[in-house]
Amino acid sequence: MTAPVPSTRTTDLYDKLREDLLSGRLKPGQKLQMRFLVDAYQAGQTPLREALNRLTAEGLVEAREQRGFRVAAVSQSELRELTMTRCWLEALALRKTMEAATPSWEEALVVTHHRLSRTPRSLNPDQFEDNPEWERLHRIFHRTLISECGSAPLIGFCEQLTDRLYRYRRLSIRRAFSTRKVADEHQAILTAVLDRDAELAVELLMRHYQQTADVILEDPTL
Repeated sequence: MTAPVPSTRTTDLYDKLREDLLSGRLKPGQKLQMRFLVDAYQAGQTPLREALNRLTAEGLVEAREQRGFRVAAVSQSELRELTMTRCWLEALALRKTMEAATPSWEEALVVTHHRLSRTPRSLNPDQFEDNPEWERLHRIFHRTLISECGSAPLIGFCEQLTDRLYRYRRLSIRRAFSTRKVADEHQAILTAVLDRDAELAVELLMRHYQQTADVILEDPTL
């Protein structure tokens, strides 16, 4: 009788695969051959299949009957749907958070924005070179914006959409790096929030997300 696979091993594989999927190291549409995965992740087939099944449930991997697994493809239609749904949910979450705003939440938001604004988007000022620390702080800023909405499931849904859209956002970064003023967009959102102007804050946040989608949608190869 085969001993059960420790859950920590499956979780570790899940985390590694998920990071490679979101970062684009595993390309959209790429076939995930088990032999390749066993060698690349130094793991057995059982924990790999368990991790892949979890990622399939999240929409990052596609399971094909009798044909194994494949990295989920990207498409303009999915991008539009994900962006639209994220805008709906985060608009609600931001409104609810602003209704419940406390001085400690405002202080946390200001601090996270300050840290983000002082961190360079690119490690190279002349050409784009991704800065992982900026990505981390960017995620915290957006999470803090909706953190007091009063609904853990709503926050969870927003996090899932953020992850699904991260693959798309990475497609837009190099194209928009030299022209888009993302720092100004963040500052405008923060100012509207601190001014307690919920309508403007929501409008600016939705525009922020839509601009990212538009950069990608303008690419005829997607």
